[in-house]
Amino acid sequence: MDIKLIKGHGSGNDFFIIDEISNHYTFTEEDRSRLARLLCNRDSGLGADGILYVMDSDHAAGRMRVFNADGSEASMCGNGLRLVARYICELKGLEETVIETMKADLKVSKQNDLFDQVHTYQVEISPVLFELSALPLQLNKPSLMNEKIVQLSEELRFTALAVPNPHLIAIVEKDQLEGNLQKTLSEKVNGPNELFPDGVNVSFVRTLMPNTIYVRTFERGVGFTNACGTAMSASSLVTCLQEINQFEKPIDVYNDGGRVQCVVHQFDGKYHIDLIGNATYLYEAVINANVDDNTFTVLLKEDMSEQDSYEKLQAEAQELLSQY
Repeated sequence: MDIKLIKGHGSGNDFFIIDEISNHYTFTEEDRSRLARLLCNRDSGLGADGILYVMDSDHAAGRMRVFNADGSEASMCGNGLRLVARYICELKGLEETVIETMKADLKVSKQNDLFDQVHTYQVEISPVLFELSALPLQLNKPSLMNEKIVQLSEELRFTALAVPNPHLIAIVEKDQLEGNLQKTLSEKVNGPNELFPDGVNVSFVRTLMPNTIYVRTFERGVGFTNACGTAMSASSLVTCLQEINQFEKPIDVYNDGGRVQCVVHQFDGKYHIDLIGNATYLYEAVINANVDDNTFTVLLKEDMSEQDSYEKLQAEAQELLSQY
């Protein structure tokens, strides 16, 4: 089967976009999973963190489904949603719209460039759930807010929430970011374990200055990534809950892939987050894939010129991080 792809990234979190609206592919559920494992393998000649399937919706401008590199389906992906927002807005000539995701219909919109010539989109991250059953996290309590999990660490305090994919977040100091602590506990909760039967995204968050944080995430089904959009959003919310940052004010969120902005909204006891960042295209390609044989051939690949501008944003971000 010949398949058209766009390779893009949000904050260095890279994906293939496959358009099922215009191309009318007839993928089975197993096909989508197999394609993710096949194409996202970094040793395959292509490689990515996942595949974003852009599909028709019966009530929104489009529907996004996200398959991780290991073939599992994610309920949400903030960096991926920015790419899908751009794709659908450009496909349908829109400045703002609503996109259906697994758990919610989310507002998206084109924004002024975050950095010169960097395509920028804002996406809604919601719903926000604190019930441990939503992750799930198997502890004998209804929620976990800035508390220890002794099975994981004697020193760290964690907050657990779903947005709607599951996140475990700790505010840390510089020395706790160094070494293997995050890798060790992340691998523990994403392997066979009694706490998180379905795994969890694990983020370490460090405050750099007022309204400025750094987030590093071990992503369920992927491992360490340059950035995770829902993790940066959830981490911003946690800093507001702990009165490190303020609701309704932009928070600059730095990551290994660059920088985004988050604005955390609180209304009537509920929360949602606006995630604002790049949606950068790297190349277009056509492949011939045989999922039964687990093989593919690249028939056409055409690089795009957007990465140069993003690398300037990234260099600026790395310069600031080097000061901390």
